[in-house]
Amino acid sequence: MILRCEYPEDRAAIRFVNEEAFRRQDEADLVDALRNQGVVLASFVAEVRERVIGHILFSRMSIETGAGSVPAAALAPIAVLPEQQGHGIGAELIKHGLDWLRGEGEQVVIVLGHPEYYSRFGFSADKASSLASPFPPEAFMALELSPGALDGIHGKVRYPEAFGLQE
Repeated sequence: MILRCEYPEDRAAIRFVNEEAFRRQDEADLVDALRNQGVVLASFVAEVRERVIGHILFSRMSIETGAGSVPAAALAPIAVLPEQQGHGIGAELIKHGLDWLRGEGEQVVIVLGHPEYYSRFGFSADKASSLASPFPPEAFMALELSPGALDGIHGKVRYPEAFGLQE
């Protein structure tokens, strides 16, 4: 398996992976909208024998505090073809993406998902507890890529418009 940045010619395959993994178009549409909005930080694919079987995307978001805006990265979506799920492909994509973000100097990553799954990568609902979001607190998690990055940070998360969460 090869993990690499997406190429423009991968876009149809990425759309297919997201539609198949989620059994709907919403996440594939989100990927397109994030690209169109220009907020994609990183988009990686997992490839086997020149076939895209998995995809992960990170986009720019922020935490709005009384002292100003704190940049963060949103992990969403992550998708693996159904017949390839359960083999650690998603985990490898997450590790690869987090390592890349660390190397780029990113400090904070936010995810909405299953606590049991994402906690193994260091995501924590406790770390996100000082951040206001429209999501259930147990599924809304943060990861500090730099220790202490969220110390003293209290505010409201602001996702890109593509997520459709604006007030």
